[in-house]
Amino acid sequence: MADLLVVDVLVVDLPMVDVTGSAGDDLATGLVTGQDGDVDFAYVSGDPALDLAGTVVSRRDLPLDGLGAPGDLERWVAECEGLPDRVTADHATFLSALSLREAVYRLALDRLLDRPFDPDSLRIVNGTAAGPVPTISLGDDGLRMSGSLGEVLSHIARGAVAVLSDPDAHLKECGRPTCTRVYLDRSRGARRTWCGMDECGNRVKAAAYRARRRASTTANGHDPTA
Repeated sequence: MADLLVVDVLVVDLPMVDVTGSAGDDLATGLVTGQDGDVDFAYVSGDPALDLAGTVVSRRDLPLDGLGAPGDLERWVAECEGLPDRVTADHATFLSALSLREAVYRLALDRLLDRPFDPDSLRIVNGTAAGPVPTISLGDDGLRMSGSLGEVLSHIARGAVAVLSDPDAHLKECGRPTCTRVYLDRSRGARRTWCGMDECGNRVKAAAYRARRRASTTANGHDPTA
């Protein structure tokens, strides 16, 4: 799946939500976001909570928010494996989801940087995790989950608690310089470098190949820009 695609863009203000860089710096309270329904989501982080945090990409440079409206959140939930295929997001629950997203991201950074967890983010994640959770049932097609969006957020928050409290979990930030996704590395030897090959790995390799070609051309006395 490609990186976040932005077709028609606008700038929106998200009160109560801070977007943070990898050093924990506040970057923006206004995000560039796609119009409702015109972005593609990437589910590459190994856990729904981390995938939710990854709906803002390029946090250090130009933060792009895939959740510009409640309808985007509804679609994100429907497309996330293991979550209900239909929920309804009102404005209040939408803002709660954005707050949970930023809290998860900040706590993941705290874990990556081996620093104490941010108290406000802990309060948001733990408070959300304490809420009612969806109903699960078993059928011929496997596990099925149903519930309200609020219950889904509680389920996601509980997943965040489990991942962030696991001392053996290998959390990493994507190796592509402009990507800020945090992912759970379950590969053998924890050798995974990218959040996903389609999203970032192939792009880095292609860029490195082009750089080598330019260097070779220059060394042979040709102007690569000519």
